[in-house]
Amino acid sequence: MNNMIPEIGHFALILAMSLALIQTVFPLIGAARGIPNWMAVARPAAVGQLFFMSIAYACLTYAFVNNDFSVLYVAGHSNSTLPLVYRVVSVWGGHEGSMLLWTIMLSIWTVAVVIFSHSLPKVTATRVIAVMGFITVGFLLFMLLTSNPFSRFDTLSQIPADGRDLNPLLQDPGLIFHPPMLYMGYVGFSVAFSFAIAALLGGNMDSAWARWSRPWTLIAWIFLTAGIVLGSWWSYYELGWGGWWFWDPVENASFTPWLVGTALIHSLAVTEKRGAFKNWTVLLAIIAFSLSLLGTFLVRSGVLTSVHAFATDPERGIFILMFFGIVVTISLLLYAWRAPTVGKGGHFEVFSKETFLLTNNILLVVACGAVLLGTLYPLFLDALNLGKISVGPPYFSVVFFWIVAPLMFLIGVGVNIRWKADQAKALFIRLRYTLLISIALGLLLPFLVMGQAGLLVSHGVAVAVWITLTSLQAMRDKMVVKSTSQGEAKKLRNLSLSFYGMTIAHIGVAVFVIGVVVSNAFSVEKDVRIEPNKPLEVAGYTFIFEGTTRKDGPNYKADEGVVKVLKNDKEIKVLYPEKRLYTVQNMPMTEAAIDWGFTRDIYVALGEHLGAGAWSMRVYYKPFIRWIWLGGLLMALGGLLSASDKRYRRRMAG
Repeated sequence: MNNMIPEIGHFALILAMSLALIQTVFPLIGAARGIPNWMAVARPAAVGQLFFMSIAYACLTYAFVNNDFSVLYVAGHSNSTLPLVYRVVSVWGGHEGSMLLWTIMLSIWTVAVVIFSHSLPKVTATRVIAVMGFITVGFLLFMLLTSNPFSRFDTLSQIPADGRDLNPLLQDPGLIFHPPMLYMGYVGFSVAFSFAIAALLGGNMDSAWARWSRPWTLIAWIFLTAGIVLGSWWSYYELGWGGWWFWDPVENASFTPWLVGTALIHSLAVTEKRGAFKNWTVLLAIIAFSLSLLGTFLVRSGVLTSVHAFATDPERGIFILMFFGIVVTISLLLYAWRAPTVGKGGHFEVFSKETFLLTNNILLVVACGAVLLGTLYPLFLDALNLGKISVGPPYFSVVFFWIVAPLMFLIGVGVNIRWKADQAKALFIRLRYTLLISIALGLLLPFLVMGQAGLLVSHGVAVAVWITLTSLQAMRDKMVVKSTSQGEAKKLRNLSLSFYGMTIAHIGVAVFVIGVVVSNAFSVEKDVRIEPNKPLEVAGYTFIFEGTTRKDGPNYKADEGVVKVLKNDKEIKVLYPEKRLYTVQNMPMTEAAIDWGFTRDIYVALGEHLGAGAWSMRVYYKPFIRWIWLGGLLMALGGLLSASDKRYRRRMAG
């Protein structure tokens, strides 16, 4: 108890809270009344807040690394036998620490705005930083009042000799990357939100705020995309179920802001280039961040039962729900006040790129609404004591298909149609051969690659080919309008990074679609009782189980299976699936063994010991499933290229 590091961390949080209040109140008043000295407070207050947040974070990390079990949070989420790397990342392995991570990332985003906003009008930059300070105040209050990560046991006698250990589900490298990526995306939408609120406060909802917020929104979207992809991959290999998406309510909580964020990126492009959709774009910025707050409420309120959910204390949920309500109410009231004063922006015809982008936006928002309905409806029924229902994958798969199918088609049209006005006949002539080739390959490719096809598979492959070919056609058309004196290589070099980013992101969607439809249609799954040296045939592969051996880890004991995989009587791989028992929590875990491949995965998960050397085992053949994550990474790469465009670098550098 002589160690005062946790108290230093707690005091640092209090100081950060004080600076966040200063960062909010004085700059907002200064901007409203034109007081330069008060506006000047915003930047140093934000930097100071990050400084003290970093001290708090370092103190909590120190407590974990040094096994300070006098701290309640450390005792509940660590153990002296836990490997060092997991003690470090256990900082965000539970409720209190994950909120600290959320808040320090908000401070990092705020300081990034401080650094890269010197070319903004002073009043605008001040308001943006102040709004981000207001959000920080809410989360620091939440931590200090209900979720203090530095709380200690009341008496010496209560301090345990060792901790309860980190949840075995989280003892995986995925914990190192997935939560920080996801939170950076969640929190990053606060920048677009703050720009929108600053524009509403100033009454200057022209295209300037869209130009400034677009690169920040892109960066947030990149992080969120990468976080979702990493989470999907982690679930696939760690849970032992062989799936990549389960429509878990907490998965949906991260997916909904991604859908609206995708709409926001496209809407910002229209507002920046054409001055249109101003009101709609501001509303999307508000909704995207509001959904990030809603996701935080769902995960940390205790209203959900999920492998992702942390909190069970209803007081915490009430606090976040109140803060969510305050943010949304103030934002929408401000929007209702200012929106009617905004002009309509650039004129465009019904048949134009603007219309198709607006239609895509609406479909993305409708898709978000469908996911929210399936996620929240059971909660409302339960809260009103009207019974318990479960909304599962069948609802989401069917509803989502009918929304996304036209969206996929419109992607190909949208990249080729002209701004302001175009002619339907001329567009059809430009795309008719692309459409025919897409339909033909959709029918042919499943037969050539998989030896069979179906309606949904052919439709999915046709859509993927359509998106790819129309994206390449848009690139070719853009090169044609370049000077004919330039060579092809120079024309390619002269295309902007944002255009390359858009093209790669759309091709990523195509790759993702192929991965989804092919793996869903042609996967083979078997749950079997397997005995040593008795071959098992699955999807043209032979599996020979050679038994298990004992294996001890730092904080677990395991039975490690040995499974030979043969193709045409030739050994291609030896897999080593494990059945682990984490001794501190006495919790069994399955560690799947996977033979990764570009066009297929072979997946083996060890089940229960059935006696006499026999085990239950799951054996999966997953064709093209890796294309799902490849597609997601291509989308993120496309976003990164777009955000790296020189015009954004100049704008952010000032």
